[in-house]
Amino acid sequence: DRIGEAGKKLHTGRSRNDQIALDERLYLRRVIPLLQDELITAIESLAAIAAKHRHTLLTGYTHMQHAQPGTLAQHLLAWASMFVRDWQRLDDALARIAASPLGSGALQGSTLPLDRAFVAERLGFDGVTLNSLDSVSDRDYCIEFVSAFALLQSHLSRMCEEIVLWSTTEFQFIELSEKWSTGSSIMPQKKNPDFAELIRGRTGKVYGDLMNLLTMVKGLPLAYDRDMQEDKEPLFDALDTVEANLKVFTAMVASAHWNTARLEQSVEGGFANATDVAEYLVQKGMPFRTAHGVAAQAVRMAIDAGLSRIEELPLEKLQACSPLIGQDIYGRISPRACMENRRTAGGPAPECTEAQLRELEDFCRAHRSSRGLC
Repeated sequence: DRIGEAGKKLHTGRSRNDQIALDERLYLRRVIPLLQDELITAIESLAAIAAKHRHTLLTGYTHMQHAQPGTLAQHLLAWASMFVRDWQRLDDALARIAASPLGSGALQGSTLPLDRAFVAERLGFDGVTLNSLDSVSDRDYCIEFVSAFALLQSHLSRMCEEIVLWSTTEFQFIELSEKWSTGSSIMPQKKNPDFAELIRGRTGKVYGDLMNLLTMVKGLPLAYDRDMQEDKEPLFDALDTVEANLKVFTAMVASAHWNTARLEQSVEGGFANATDVAEYLVQKGMPFRTAHGVAAQAVRMAIDAGLSRIEELPLEKLQACSPLIGQDIYGRISPRACMENRRTAGGPAPECTEAQLRELEDFCRAHRSSRGLC
C-alpha cells in the first residue's frame, strides 16, 4: 500500500503455492550447507582422536560378544564414515532442489509471458522445475531432508549408546568431561552421561517428524492442499534437533579422556583370535571350512582346561588339533599381531587406518575449499 499503484503489480503471476515452494527451497539451500559444515567439524574431530590411537587396541564386538581385535582408531573412523554418508545424503538432496518452482502459479502456470529461467538464475538456481502441477504439489524435498536428518540422528544415537556403555564402571573405556556429565540428587558418587543419553533420547522425536510428513502426504490429491501447511513444523524441528545434537556430540567427544589401559585390556580373553587361528591354517593350505572346525576345537580345548586364551595351550595340544600348527602360531595370534595382520583396505592395521585418515582429510579439505572455508 505504501508503494501505491506500482506495489499492486508485485503479485502479478505469483501464487502463495509457488512462493511457499520457492521459499522452502531457498531456506534449505541456505541452512543445509551449515549443517554439512558441522558434519565436517565432527569428522575432523573424530579423525584427530583416531590419529592418536592408531595403535591403541580395542576389541571389536558382534552381538556384544568379543569378536576380533581392532583399535580405537578403527572404531572412531567407523563413526566418521557414518557422518560422511550423512554429508553425502544431504548433498544429494540439495541437488534435487536446485530448480526453481517460481512461475508455476497456483498449479497451471500463467498466461503472462513470465521468464521463469531469468528469475531462477537471479535467485541462484540451476534451472526451473519441469512441471508446474508437480512443482506446487511436491513436498518430497521436505521428506528427503528429514529422512536424512533421521539417519543422522540414528547414527548419533548409536554412537551415544556406545559412549554410555563405555563410560560405565564395567567398561571404563571413556571418561566424559564434567561439562558433559551430571551428578545425582541423592548419590554423591554419580557422574552420569546425561548429554549422551539426551541425544539418544531425542531420536524418537526426529523419527516422529519423518512419520508426520510421510503421513501428511500419503493421500493428497494434486495439486495444493491445505494439509501442506503442516510441513514446516516437522521440517524445522528435525533440523534444529539434529543440528544441536551434533554440536553437543562433537564437543563431548573432543573433550573426553580415553582410558588406553582399559581399552588394551579389552582384547584379552574371549578367544577373539579364533578366526586368526583358522586363517593361519588356511595359509598352510587347509580349506577354510576345515580350519574353522580346527579353531573351534582349540577353543573348546582351552575352555575345558579352564583357560581364557588359545595361546595358553601348549604346542602339543594345538598340534593334536592339527599337525599343521607350528611354534610360529604364537607370534601370529597375539591380540596385537591379529590387529596388525588385518591389512585389507579399511581394516584396523595402522597403515590401513592411515589410509582412511588421508581419505577423510581429503574429503574434508575438498568441502572446506568448495565453501571457501580453508
